[in-house]
Amino acid sequence: MSFPLLSPTFFNVICTLLLFATPRLRAETVLVAPVSKDESTNLFTLSVFLKTPLRPTKLYLDLGFLFPWALCDANYNSSSFSRIPCDSDTFCADVGFGGLVCDNCTDLDPPDPKCIPANLVCGSFPENPVTRAGIADGAMVDTLALPTSQGPAPLALLPNFTFSCSDSTLLKGLPKMVNGLAALGRSKLSFQSQISAAFSSPLTFALCFPSTPKASGIAFFGSTGPYNTISKVDLSKSLTYTPILINPVGLGDTEINYRIGTPSNHYFIDLTGIQINGKRVPINESLLTINNTDGFGGTKISTATPYTLLNSFIYKPFTDLFVKEAASSAFNLTVTAPAKPFNVCYSAADLTVKPLGPLVPTVDLVLHADNVVWRIVGGNSMVRIKNNKRGVDLWCLAFVDAGVKMKTPVVIGGKQLEDNLLQFDLKNNRLGFTASLLSRSLSCSQFNVTDFARGN
Repeated sequence: MSFPLLSPTFFNVICTLLLFATPRLRAETVLVAPVSKDESTNLFTLSVFLKTPLRPTKLYLDLGFLFPWALCDANYNSSSFSRIPCDSDTFCADVGFGGLVCDNCTDLDPPDPKCIPANLVCGSFPENPVTRAGIADGAMVDTLALPTSQGPAPLALLPNFTFSCSDSTLLKGLPKMVNGLAALGRSKLSFQSQISAAFSSPLTFALCFPSTPKASGIAFFGSTGPYNTISKVDLSKSLTYTPILINPVGLGDTEINYRIGTPSNHYFIDLTGIQINGKRVPINESLLTINNTDGFGGTKISTATPYTLLNSFIYKPFTDLFVKEAASSAFNLTVTAPAKPFNVCYSAADLTVKPLGPLVPTVDLVLHADNVVWRIVGGNSMVRIKNNKRGVDLWCLAFVDAGVKMKTPVVIGGKQLEDNLLQFDLKNNRLGFTASLLSRSLSCSQFNVTDFARGN
């Protein structure tokens, strides 16, 4: 199979090509994709269509990485596949892959019969953000398609979707059946950036994370709302906003450091304190401030960890106060032997479970103002650990002690995002959040994601 090279001027006209090669959508049309929770890893996936002819493809959803990548070995089969030629490392850097090298096309899979040694193509360095493994490979272009909010057909096509090749070694630790990574970080090659360029849509995306593998959540691309549930509730009207902060030092975000001095691709928020049952956790709040010199400090949102990670100097006073409040007369709970990786667990027989989850002390993340609070109820703060063979049935506090060396002292993980709708408004640099939809008798499974959109 022959894979033609793109012209060297490709990226100078990429936006124009996308606009004219893609069917025009009505202004109110929104691109959507199902979000699923993997039972074995507790990570999230995004279902899309890729290649020509289109094939359902499941990708690991990552909020921090700078470019998407997909498995494309010697058996990769698509009539719309193309490599990206490069004239210099600078050209590849402008593409958005870091551009540390230009590769010889003879060194890359899938093989191209037209490739000759003189054909240099843009190299790339895809990584697995969960395991931090990385490899060297090549950049590529192919067709991506997503359903719209108007129904299963027609699909919205991005004929020049740009991403990196990878091999199967990077799939270790990711959900089964995934074939790559959907990058939603702050970069020109993220899903939302490429969609925005293709359809002249707002640089905004929203995610509603499911709490169970049995039902899908949803991703909205290119819309600030409405986000209507099946019951016609528009959740865009229920968003509370807090600024998205930019960490000026991206060093350490990836194993390959592309350019010294570039900002982080991750989403940071202005956490100023934590309360449990309305009582302030006594922590050194300087840890919550980003150091503009080295990038240490602050709070980011991540889908690469299933549970929120806390610096030890935050974790200890946090759990001490939680245990104290849980032991009060309002809850009368006594800790029991924990199950790793958690340190605070309770017997399931001692807890009362309501629609919001187990009845435990509430956790409030106090943001840029005292009246802007992200409330975490039992359904998001606790995780069920059950092993019938071992006679184990626990509810554990779903926050993990991450030690004292990690760059970011608070990393809000997947469990705390479940049944929350988050809007990333990148034009205005703000995060909209609903907190738990369970408090409104809703969930992230109550969106009209069609069977066709679910894919495989």
